[in-house]
Amino acid sequence: MLAQYMQQIETIGLNFFFAAIFFFIGMAIHDVLKQGKVPKFGQYIVWLVLFLGCAGFIAKGIIQVTWETSGIG
Repeated sequence: MLAQYMQQIETIGLNFFFAAIFFFIGMAIHDVLKQGKVPKFGQYIVWLVLFLGCAGFIAKGIIQVTWETSGIG
């Protein structure tokens, strides 16, 4: 039974791995911004860029799943 779902397990594991990587990147950026005493406007720009990167990754995953279920990809 496990062999039947191996691809799904790998996909879910990879998604959790990328979520953890984004979390750790966010924590590192938060630490650097606090220690560097970056102004609020600069912090907002940095967090916006990080959020857009995460949103792009999530959108890519949604598009990929949609295409694969409809037979395009």
